[in-house]
Amino acid sequence: MRKWLKRVMPTQAQMHGNRFVGIFGTLLHDPNLWHLNRRSVANATAVGLFVMYLPPLGHTFIAAALAIWLRVNLPIAVALVWISNPLTMPAMYYLAYILGCRVLGLQPGGFEAAFWLDWHHWLEILEPMLVGCLICASVCALVGYVTIRILWRWRVARQLERRRARYRALFEALDKTPSSSRQI
Repeated sequence: MRKWLKRVMPTQAQMHGNRFVGIFGTLLHDPNLWHLNRRSVANATAVGLFVMYLPPLGHTFIAAALAIWLRVNLPIAVALVWISNPLTMPAMYYLAYILGCRVLGLQPGGFEAAFWLDWHHWLEILEPMLVGCLICASVCALVGYVTIRILWRWRVARQLERRRARYRALFEALDKTPSSSRQI
């Protein structure tokens, strides 16, 4: 998993060149922002998935700022924000709006493009959508964090078991050789 992440993650130089992230300058030299360990990746996943559900104003900048402040893996936090994109945003924010309406006890409106594109209606949908976004962001962050922690632990346990099996096979092969051929 770590090898795959290192292959697909942007490099430190690429992050410095990003117009949204590069403004952090020397703060990007912190080695904790580039480590791939269970804590850093799980926390970066939570940051990225939380910011992903915030209203779409400066997602990359907010994710980078939180990653730097919390000292978690910067590329992962920034990359996960891009799950919310122009193709996924309508469904994500409509789901958040419906959830916010349910929590606030309001009747949700239908998904009609004319209603959503008319800025006169934005004030009436803002409160339920923000409430729904905060709930969805918190749930996504928690699920992402727990999933990464569980997957990482499972992967390490599996690697340890494979290593033990290799050593067991090696020692069993040594035990089967005649004692006169063993070198002590």
